[in-house]
Amino acid sequence: QVQLVESGGGLVQAGDSLRLSCAASGRTFSNPATGWFRQAPGKEREFVAAISSSGAWKGYVDSVKGRFTISRDNAKNTVYLQMNNLTPEDTAVYYCAAPSRAKGASSLRSPQEYDYWGQGTQVTVSS
Repeated sequence: QVQLVESGGGLVQAGDSLRLSCAASGRTFSNPATGWFRQAPGKEREFVAAISSSGAWKGYVDSVKGRFTISRDNAKNTVYLQMNNLTPEDTAVYYCAAPSRAKGASSLRSPQEYDYWGQGTQVTVSS
């Protein structure tokens, strides 16, 4: 079993930055690929970014490219999401997730490919 704990959310103004963290514990396997998703009220959960086990591959949804950066520190079993130039449209609960086995990069944008989820952290951006 893997536990994921997100932190770093908060209330900020448009144009500000936040850095989210996702700490993994439990029976991890070789630092699995990790994804960030978000869900705004009344909307479906949306893929935001994902990073491969080694960190060599990173993928982003078009709406955050150039503003968000995903990274990982495998020594700390932690994945980060640096979010810059935030807009009110980024307001949502942000979740990190990990699969229970190795996945190809092409599958990491789909929430159905993930088995472990954190509890989420709220990000609110005011205009």
